[in-house]
Amino acid sequence: MLEENEGTKNRIKILRIINRFNLGGPTYNAVFLTRYISDEFETLLVGGMPEEGEIDSLHILQDYGVEPILLRDMKRNPGFFSDRAAYRELKRIIHEFRPQIVHTHASKAGALGRRAAFKMKVPVVVHTFHGHVFHSYFGKMKTTLYKSIERNLAKQSSGIIAISELQRRELSEEHKICSREHIQVVPLGFDLLRFKEAREKYRFLTRSEYGLSDNEVAVALIGRLVPVKNHQMFLDVIESVARVVEVPVKFFIVGDGSEKKTMEQRIEKMTLPVHVEIVMTSWILDIAKFNAGMDLICLTSLNEGTPVSLIEAQASGIPVIATDVGGVRDVVDDGNTGFVVPSMNVEKFSEKLLFLLKNKKNREEMSQNGWTFVEDKFHYTRLVKNMETYYKKLLAACV
Repeated sequence: MLEENEGTKNRIKILRIINRFNLGGPTYNAVFLTRYISDEFETLLVGGMPEEGEIDSLHILQDYGVEPILLRDMKRNPGFFSDRAAYRELKRIIHEFRPQIVHTHASKAGALGRRAAFKMKVPVVVHTFHGHVFHSYFGKMKTTLYKSIERNLAKQSSGIIAISELQRRELSEEHKICSREHIQVVPLGFDLLRFKEAREKYRFLTRSEYGLSDNEVAVALIGRLVPVKNHQMFLDVIESVARVVEVPVKFFIVGDGSEKKTMEQRIEKMTLPVHVEIVMTSWILDIAKFNAGMDLICLTSLNEGTPVSLIEAQASGIPVIATDVGGVRDVVDDGNTGFVVPSMNVEKFSEKLLFLLKNKKNREEMSQNGWTFVEDKFHYTRLVKNMETYYKKLLAACV
C-alpha cells in the first residue's frame, strides 16, 4: 500500500511510467525528472525490465537515490497476458497513489500507462516520444496499426512531448499523430559534467587498459546491436577506410543484442591490415570513463530519437560522425563538433572519418567545441525547469 504523510500530501503527484530500465536516454530522462524536480511535486517512478540482450540500468537509479516500482509484466514486445497484467497493475498503482499527472515515456509505457490513466480519470495525462517506430522497425501493415493507436491515444492525452523540433515536425506533419499545437518540445537533459571531468582524469588509464598506443586513433560506436542501429554500415565503413588509412586505428563496438553473432561472423572473415583492429566489448557500465580514452565516436543508425551517445561524446570532448536521421542534427553542430552525413552513404561517411583520422589538429579543434555546445543545451537543470513549467500549464487548463 502506498502511504501518504504530512510532508507530501499537498504536493502535486506525478506517476512517471517508463517502458523499461535499460541503458539509454529515456532512463536518464525519467531519473533526472524524478530526482531533481522541485518540492512542489512528488514523483513515483514505475518501469519494466530490459529485454533479452540488454543490460539493466538500475545502477543509474541507485546512483541518484531513486527507488522505482518494477513491473515484470511490462515488456517491450506485445503479449496478451503480460500486457493485461501490466495494465491491471498500473490501474492499481494509480488508484493507490492518486496522481494529478501521469507522464509516460516511450511506446509500451505510453500505450498501457495512458489507457490506465484515462480509465482512472487522471486529470493530466502526458506522453513523451523518445523516438518512434514509424519507420525502419516494422512492415507497412504493423506500422500503420501503430500509427492508428498513437493517433487515438494522442487525441485523449492532455499533451504530447517531443524531444526535438525535428521530431515534432515528424509527428505532426509526416506521420499525422496529432497537431503541431498539441506537441511541446522539451529536449532531454543529462548529468554532463562527469563526462568532462572523466576526460581529464581517466584518459591515460583507459587507453592503457585497452592497449592503445600514443599514436593510435580510437574510434567507437556505442549502442544496441540491433538492425535499426545499422552496424553493418559501420563495418562497411571500416573496410573502406582500412584500405587507405596509414595511421594505426582501433575500432570499438560497444553494446550487445540480436545482431552480435552475425557481426562476429562477419568480422572474423574481414581482411584488415595489421594497423587496423576491431574490438567488440559488450556493454560498458562506466561509459564516461570509457569515452575518456576515445578519439572519435560514430553513429550509423537508420532511425534515432535523441542519440545519447553523441551528446555524451561531445561532453567528453570527442568529435562525432553520424548519419542524418531523427534528432541527430539537433545534437551535433555539423562542421564544428563533428560531421553529419547522409544515411546509408558509406562513401561520404568514410570520407569524413578518413579526414579526421588523418588530421589530429581538426580533431582537437572539434574536441574543444563539443563541451561548449552541449553544456547548457542538454543539462538536466534545463530539462527539469522546462518540464515543471509545462506541467503547471496543463494543470491550469484543467481548472
